[in-house]
Amino acid sequence: MEKGCLICGSELVYFGTAKKMECAICHRIFMSEACCIRGHYVCDDCHTRGMDGIIGICMKSSSKDPLHIMEELMDQPFCHMHGPEHHVMVGASLLTAYSNAGGDIDLESALNDILDRGRKVPGGTCGYWGACGAGLSAGMFVAIVTGSAPMKEEPFGLAHRITSEIFGKIAEIGGPRCCKRDSYIAIGVAVRFCEEYLGVEMAESRARCSRYSFNQQCIGDRCPFRNRGFSFFYANTRLHFSRKEPGPLIAARVKGFGYRFDLMGPVRLRTTSPSCCTPA
Repeated sequence: MEKGCLICGSELVYFGTAKKMECAICHRIFMSEACCIRGHYVCDDCHTRGMDGIIGICMKSSSKDPLHIMEELMDQPFCHMHGPEHHVMVGASLLTAYSNAGGDIDLESALNDILDRGRKVPGGTCGYWGACGAGLSAGMFVAIVTGSAPMKEEPFGLAHRITSEIFGKIAEIGGPRCCKRDSYIAIGVAVRFCEEYLGVEMAESRARCSRYSFNQQCIGDRCPFRNRGFSFFYANTRLHFSRKEPGPLIAARVKGFGYRFDLMGPVRLRTTSPSCCTPA
């Protein structure tokens, strides 16, 4: 999985105003607010090449858990650490789980609809529009299953209600952006929203990020899905290792115990002596 630029892996920079940029893959000219520090720009079409495969994957899935479906989509070659593919994948995962959980929709038609709608949301909307595409994708999901349209009453309100809840949670955490984090937030809100307002109970599992080392702007312990570390007992002492930020692989040796642990550093170690030991 690329950490930044799809061409060279370098960090992306954002201009604040759009400039004419040539896509490094298709060589077409677009207006863009971002490129990598070496000047490479990849258009949204090239960035999401292969995304049509979402429909086939979702149609074969029998899972009622949208997070499980989302993780499968994230493992596909068309999915990168960040990018507009998430604007489709969130809604597609929710539609699939909703259908498998008994929701009354034509799944194939709905997936084609979310693919068309999600593709229209460009990358960077989280920062430039104040509306994360992953959250909008969950709103599209509700709009599709309820038949929302500009002149509808209740469905119109439901579609806006779910996006407002998601954007509120995204705002509480703040930036920099992370497409994985916002996708997990959107799916978590949508599962509970769906049961409360639509009467369909999808399966819900706990999101735990396994890709933070690929995110050059990971917010570390501020992220609710980041692995906080682990604890264990030795000689009646609780040893807690906390992973603060992604970094190079290092080795930590507990002085006096002779144990060696390979962790992603930097590592913070604290010791306490509680009556029991629980995972951190």
